[in-house]
Order: sequence, then structure tokens, then C-alpha cells
Amino acid sequence: MQNNYCVIMAGGVGSRFWPLSKSTKPKQFLDIMGVGKTFIQLTYERMKSICPDENFLIVTNKIYKGLVLEQLPMLKEDQVLLEPMRRNTAPCIAYANYEIQKRCKNANIIVSPADHVILDQEEFVRVIKSGLDIVSKRDVLLTLGIKPCRPDTGYGYIQMEKDSSEKELFKVRTFTEKPNLEVAKFFFESGEFFWNSGIFLWSLNSINKAFEEHLPEVFNLFNNREADVSEGDFVDKTYSACPNISIDYGVMEKAKNVYVYKSDFGWSDLGTWGSLYENSRKDDQGNALICKDALIYESKNCIVNIPGEKLLVAQGLDGFIIVDSGESLLICKKEEEQRIRQFVNDIQLKKGEKYI
Repeated sequence: MQNNYCVIMAGGVGSRFWPLSKSTKPKQFLDIMGVGKTFIQLTYERMKSICPDENFLIVTNKIYKGLVLEQLPMLKEDQVLLEPMRRNTAPCIAYANYEIQKRCKNANIIVSPADHVILDQEEFVRVIKSGLDIVSKRDVLLTLGIKPCRPDTGYGYIQMEKDSSEKELFKVRTFTEKPNLEVAKFFFESGEFFWNSGIFLWSLNSINKAFEEHLPEVFNLFNNREADVSEGDFVDKTYSACPNISIDYGVMEKAKNVYVYKSDFGWSDLGTWGSLYENSRKDDQGNALICKDALIYESKNCIVNIPGEKLLVAQGLDGFIIVDSGESLLICKKEEEQRIRQFVNDIQLKKGEKYI
């Protein structure tokens, strides 16, 4: 356990959860599900039986340092790695590797986004412990693949090699970005594809070798620090020179030693109000009410998120998102929620930064 490290990626803006998620306090720091804990707190709690507190690293934008330390007070300041700008997941992970190298050269690492939902905690911990055992003994890059329960166009997919002597571990054949519905149906029916959870496990040695081979420009930037450069200046300079590239595209799709661990622990990447609706308790009319006080008449299939001090009365609605942040109110058809990003862009242009 002392060699187990957990890297939580918590730098995103989460604009699809507007108006609750804003640039000053994005979704990973919010209790959007109404369970009394934020996404980042839930992520820490499901990992704390696997990694000691001192082995957690949170990679986030520098403007969120205070939020991280406020919500995870058991962590020290040097466990919060501050990105000066957004450069996607590959530089984020390279930065974490650079810091872990100073602490433990034999580390085994879990990399997880801060905003996922895991319903079966016990099974999740079993899978992670089993995966850590694998990466501690073998030079492999492991990703957790989720057994799909429907043809979903909102997730990336991983195709496994059919022949495997192991029950849960398969060599990866291909990665595919979010497909259209027809392709998603084919993937689902074939039985050869998993949803890409974005949760990774590897040893520090294995991921460093993969960076050196497949993303040498990023690897070299983090491993050629000049002795007289301060830590802050080094990170700023390194990030400004890094390409904006994901770990999937930069490493995982190129490496030959990538395996997928077949998993089924009630996973969801809560990226949209629609996905939150799918994972929320509903009334007998299919309404998900994340609020304390609401009267709903002749309405069905809606998701409602209203502050506790407000009463909502709604009538005659079918399939709507209704979200009140206090200063902004969103009313939008669920089937049109992909337009929320457009709404946010329009607000920024026409109303300024106040509301986003």
C-alpha cells in the first residue's frame, strides 16, 4: 500500500453543467447529485482504502488550489499540483509522474478523473487492487473498461482482443472516440467493446517508458529541469511548451502493451445533465427532483435542480432540464442539451464573465 499513489485529475471547467458549474467553481467541487459530498470528495473516499493520504496528488488549475484544500483538508499543499494553463490529460499525467518520481521510484499509480460516479464501491476497490497487483508485476498500461449496458454515443469505446487466457484481462485492439448511434449499436451487439472509463493503472516505470517512446517532447520537458530554475517557473515554462494532447491519443493508442480490465461496478461519467438524470432516483412520472421543495403537475421525464430555499411549481412539461443557481436559471429540453455549451458561449459574448 505504501507504493500505491492516486492521481486525481480535477482541472476541468464542466461547462455542460452550467449554470451550477462555473469557471470559479466547476462541477468537481459541487454536490450536484445532492448527496452531501462533492465529486472530488467522493473520488477521494473511494480511493482512501487503497492509498495512504500522503500518496494522493490532485492535479488542478492554479485558481482551484483553495477549493481543493478546503474540500480535502487531509492533504498538504505540496499534494496539490497547480497547472498554469489547460493542456489536456497527457501533460497533466506527466506532471504527476514528475512529482511521484521524487517521492517513490517504485510507485504503482491510479489515475482517475474527479467527477465519476461509482455505485458498487466494494467491487470497484476489488478491481483497483487486482489491477495494481497486475501492474506491479508486469510492464503493462492498464485501463478499466466498463461492460456496456446500452449503445451509448456519449462514451469512447475500447475493443479487446478475443483470445485471452485470463478472465478479466484483455489486450487492447483499438480505441474509438464517441461513435454515432449506428456504430454504437454495432459495438454493443458485438460483445467485443467496452466503454472507456478514463481510469488508468500503471507503474511509474511503465508509464515513463511509454512517454519517452510515444510522447518524447512531453517526457523531455519534464525531465530536463535546469538546476537554477525555481519550481514555479519550471512548471510554467514546461506547460507553455507542452502540446495540448490527451493521454489516449498521445500514448494509449500507440503503445503495444495496453490492456483493458473488464469491469462492472456501476460506473458513469457524469458529463451532462442528461447523464445525471439517468443516474438519479425518479418519481412515478420519471421526474428526477434534486431539490427540497417542488410541486410538479402533469409533467414527466424532467430533471430539476433547485436551491433548498426555493419552491418550484411546474406544470405541463415533458423532458426538460430546469436548473437554478441562484443568479441564473436554465430551462432547456433534455434532447437539446448539447446546446448548453453554445448558450455559455453566447452568455460570455453578450453578458460578460459574471454568469459563467
